[in-house]
Amino acid sequence: MLLEDMLLDFGCTVVGPAARLSTALEMAASETFEVAILDVNVAGEPIYPVAEAIVKRNLPIVFSTGYGGAGIREPFRDRPVVQKPFSQADLKRTLLAAVAAARG
Repeated sequence: MLLEDMLLDFGCTVVGPAARLSTALEMAASETFEVAILDVNVAGEPIYPVAEAIVKRNLPIVFSTGYGGAGIREPFRDRPVVQKPFSQADLKRTLLAAVAAARG
């Protein structure tokens, strides 16, 4: 199942996806959302500038990667990670935890 389909099954409104880093940066600055799911690489470019923009907005991030937590750069290693391939249940659990932690 595609990520977008999983999110729609959860009742989420999906913003994106962004196939280019420049598009993701624009979305990070202008769109309204509660949590971002970021693939570590977008079209071969690292996603960290987008992560920085989202963190400045005090919004939670969940990284998606095939490399696990070890593939995440500092200072983002404390952010939740779903390792590809992930199940719908793993994604939902990780998203809910990220949003709850952000709300305090």
